[in-house]
Amino acid sequence: MADNDMVFAPLAAAGLNLHHVFDLAALPPELLATLDLGPDEQAGRGPYRQLILIGHLGRDCWAALRRRGLHGVHPLDQFVGECVAGWMGATLPGHAWRQLFPGPAPVGLQRLGALAGWHQSSPFGVGVDAEWGSWFAYRAVLLADTDLPLTPRRESASPCLDCRDRPCLAACPADALSAPADWLRAGGGEGLRRCLDHRLQPTSNCQDRCRARNACPVGAPHRYTDEQIAYHYLHSMRFIREHC
Repeated sequence: MADNDMVFAPLAAAGLNLHHVFDLAALPPELLATLDLGPDEQAGRGPYRQLILIGHLGRDCWAALRRRGLHGVHPLDQFVGECVAGWMGATLPGHAWRQLFPGPAPVGLQRLGALAGWHQSSPFGVGVDAEWGSWFAYRAVLLADTDLPLTPRRESASPCLDCRDRPCLAACPADALSAPADWLRAGGGEGLRRCLDHRLQPTSNCQDRCRARNACPVGAPHRYTDEQIAYHYLHSMRFIREHC
């Protein structure tokens, strides 16, 4: 087992099985500017040396959450917070740390995912990996004064580049993926608006799932359960109804 595998083993046991350790000072300035850092921290004079990105792949985190119970206002975020605090206290005692995500300030999760090599753009707006497909997620971002080995970038090309059939495009009932592929990088544009408008319809068949995402064959062994998919998409529907 590599050193970091041993350090992160307690998190992996709770289904938080993806981890990347960054050198905080080496992150791009435009990303640092999004991380709710104080002036001293941005200048490298703060107590923190590393940024730790924690995620999950597949169904294990959902199973662990179900065992813990879906109680609390935000059950998944609270579960992750409990796991992270317990892990830091037991595995890395005495270290200063601060949780940025989940938290009150936005964090560029997809940008961090791209730097880690986890995230490749997809037509349906969710990051994809050649092995995992889209069945992974970002669950926590920490600042820490740790000196863990830095994680090498995961090197893999986008599976969408070699996809000939593009079943995701045909599966989208809103025709939201028919615009040029880089509409996602520009923030969604008309395609995103069509997606949201369709999901907001009372009879929409996309309220509890993304049919385009489900049609993607990549990463099938890691696919979430139907219950897990519905939980996340119904949660996003509450946000869309309030803000869109």
